[in-house]
Amino acid sequence: MLIIGIAGGTGSGKTTVARSVIERLGPGKVTFISQDNYYKDHSHLSLEDRSGINYDHPFAFDNELLIEHIKSLKQGEKAQAPVYDFTVHARSTNETVELLPNHIVIIEGLHVLSDESLRQLLDIKVFVDTDPDVRILRRVLRDIEDRGRTIQSIHQQYLTTVKPMHEAFIEPSKKYADIIIPEGGQNEVGIQLLSILTEKYLTGEKWPRT
Repeated sequence: MLIIGIAGGTGSGKTTVARSVIERLGPGKVTFISQDNYYKDHSHLSLEDRSGINYDHPFAFDNELLIEHIKSLKQGEKAQAPVYDFTVHARSTNETVELLPNHIVIIEGLHVLSDESLRQLLDIKVFVDTDPDVRILRRVLRDIEDRGRTIQSIHQQYLTTVKPMHEAFIEPSKKYADIIIPEGGQNEVGIQLLSILTEKYLTGEKWPRT
């Protein structure tokens, strides 16, 4: 099993890169895991209290559960990933995503490279590096269209948590990357390189541990 971790700032294009690689490899060959689904469950708190949590800090994620699921996949066992509802800041109580063991596992998220324990499970570590102005514009559109947030709340969150956490944790994690892909999904060469490396593994050319 080859495990690829793709990290980068909010709106950098991490998911686009992951989806592009999966599309190139063909259906059924890759298990995709979004770290966003592993936000810690705070359903016991009021909506107001949940809204005040710093979701851009590494501690916001239940990486212990994510690591447990990765290890299960490596052992050939299925796992049930939680589903996170960003509109209410809580995990879904009646929905999960079934993760199946596969030759390739791609994990995408803000802090995939920030956590040492998680990092040690990765065979290829990727950082998607995109200009801050592009990232914030993408975040504004996503939060308004998909998460029902106001421009005022997005602005406040960006200044109080998103930008500081990016500078403190996400940007420094770039030093752990084996591959840096500038401009995310717009970088066809970077995506092609990552796809070629992965294809070589599928054809029997094992990628060395880093």
